[in-house]
Amino acid sequence: MSALSPPLSNHLLVALPSLADSTFARAVALICQHDDNGAMGVVVNQASDFTLGEVFAQMEIDTDDGDLRSVPVLNGGPVHPERGFVIHDDARSWDSSLKVAEGLYLTTSRDILEAMAAGQGPRNALVTLGCAGWSAGQLEQELADNSWLTVPADAALLFATPLDERWQLSGSRIGVDLFSMAGYSGHA
Repeated sequence: MSALSPPLSNHLLVALPSLADSTFARAVALICQHDDNGAMGVVVNQASDFTLGEVFAQMEIDTDDGDLRSVPVLNGGPVHPERGFVIHDDARSWDSSLKVAEGLYLTTSRDILEAMAAGQGPRNALVTLGCAGWSAGQLEQELADNSWLTVPADAALLFATPLDERWQLSGSRIGVDLFSMAGYSGHA
């Protein structure tokens, strides 16, 4: 990373209306890791066709919690769509975790799902299938092309805001009304 491009870990990428990739139309992605090799994140505002109960059943994890079974699983991105990613606020040592920021973690191991099913998981968690990845320099180029806004991540937006409000609210956090923006971009 050069001095002009600080790492964007713990930031949200908010798709601008001009973003041409339909996979990321109106997406909000939490960047979990960003360095000279590229970036990795998960989309946090697009529901998949699956519920947590269906994921638990496929993994042969039992739970008596009907509310937990009905929680929607999110489309985290087009990379590894068969793999689960859990964004959460629990600092315990899970088998495979990455600290995104103080109080924010990404875990990919089964143990966190088993703890959730047993009622012993994180207070706040989002489960996604798949993630998003950018090769070295790719995210920086997309930012230069006006495809994304960057917004500092916060727990209220990630865990308490309804999915269908996250895109607009993310932009408004930095004073941008995404609904009033044109669906194209350019450079003067």
